[in-house]
Amino acid sequence: MTKEQITIELFQELNQTNIIDHLRSLNDEKKSQFLANLNQLNERISLKKLLKDSKESLNQLNINKITPSTSVIDSLPSTSYQSIIDNKQLQDAYYEIGIDSIKKGEVAVILMAGGQGTRLGSSNPKGCFDIGLPSHKSLFQIQAERLISLQNLANSDIPIHWYIMTSPLTSEPTQSFFEKNNFFGLSKDQITFFNQGTLPALDPKGEQFLIGSPTTLVESPDGNGGLYRALRDNHLIEDFVNRGIKHIHMYCVDNILTKLADPVFIGFAIKNNYQLATKSVRKRSPHESVGVIATRDSKPCVIEYSEISNQLAESIDKETGLLKLRAANIVNHYYSVDLLKSHVDNWCNNLTYHIANKKIPIYDSKTDSIIKFETPNGIKLEQFIFDIFPLIPIEKFGCLEVDRNEEFSPLKNASGTQNDNPETSRLAYLRLTTNWLKDAGAIIKDDDILVEVSSKLSYHGENLSKYNGHIFDKESLIEN
Repeated sequence: MTKEQITIELFQELNQTNIIDHLRSLNDEKKSQFLANLNQLNERISLKKLLKDSKESLNQLNINKITPSTSVIDSLPSTSYQSIIDNKQLQDAYYEIGIDSIKKGEVAVILMAGGQGTRLGSSNPKGCFDIGLPSHKSLFQIQAERLISLQNLANSDIPIHWYIMTSPLTSEPTQSFFEKNNFFGLSKDQITFFNQGTLPALDPKGEQFLIGSPTTLVESPDGNGGLYRALRDNHLIEDFVNRGIKHIHMYCVDNILTKLADPVFIGFAIKNNYQLATKSVRKRSPHESVGVIATRDSKPCVIEYSEISNQLAESIDKETGLLKLRAANIVNHYYSVDLLKSHVDNWCNNLTYHIANKKIPIYDSKTDSIIKFETPNGIKLEQFIFDIFPLIPIEKFGCLEVDRNEEFSPLKNASGTQNDNPETSRLAYLRLTTNWLKDAGAIIKDDDILVEVSSKLSYHGENLSKYNGHIFDKESLIEN
């Protein structure tokens, strides 16, 4: 039996009547191409299992709407949760452990950069975006130069390897942007680009695949949880091992304050022997619309804000006087390579599909045209990176609370919106670097004056002693 025949039989078994009808409408060349694409997709992801799992997710979604959860939600135990805010002694101790590991070449960074800047009014990868700093550097450049600063601090001959996960839409423009800018001063050899996967869209009942063109199904990126499949399918875990990498720092491209390969965070994980750790910032208010790092039935997890009752959201920790559930999730994680080696295959095969109802353009073979819809006509599937948290023993899971003003200012929304936009990101970056100068003894003449310190010059405020006593009376840029 040929591959084409096997593929046709599979889709007949799965009752994909729309696909079988579509195949009949195609000429031999397009039919062969369509079947080849279907076969490749099924080899990458078992479509039979995908239908089964997505149906279960839909059923569970309906059950959750009717039956309130009886799970016990609580904060992380003290053995898994620590704050370094206003604790320089602890920061310094973790820093020394982390910087030593970086010197040995044991630390690498994964950047998740699969998103476009659509909500920012740009079709380019989000990492190419210019938030309006005096230097007009892109997010990618700021982050690349931060790696250079850290390498200088570590004084190591071993470059910190940077793995950049793109999507089919951002892969080519991202790599072109790096090449055009000479990799922002990094070595080309220390950067590995790889793609996250895609998942096929389904009809609202989760039963039929949707057709996107004469020879393809509708597919969309598989969510940040697609990282695990991408690591496996691109053989990156083997690459970690071959390079002697033991510790991975993973972050998202849109946080301009991210400390790549943060030695303090790495040291925190190493010192406490955590297999997986995450950074958090304190919630601004009890009802801030963010997920929180917590426990569900004594297992680590991320709880969406919509799952938390008003009473629990407002509950106060008696020991600290702070919110009990205050650890906002900022998608900034640590993984031990040993954990990834042992568990990624299992995660890829068993991670839950999350359902999003969408308006999805589909191809109509009868009219040979794309049909667009005014209301949701299908579902897109994605996986969440934090769905593996409950699989980690609580004693091997850590959460490090950091200062929001120093480490978290995401770029999510267009200019003019209330929060998380280019203006707030720009302000957060400039306030941080201006404070570095103040700490170094510089004189800032007015509170409105902000100074950009190049991330290539300083990773976390070092190398600025020569500005002791220097007067800044206007917005400035310091490059060296």
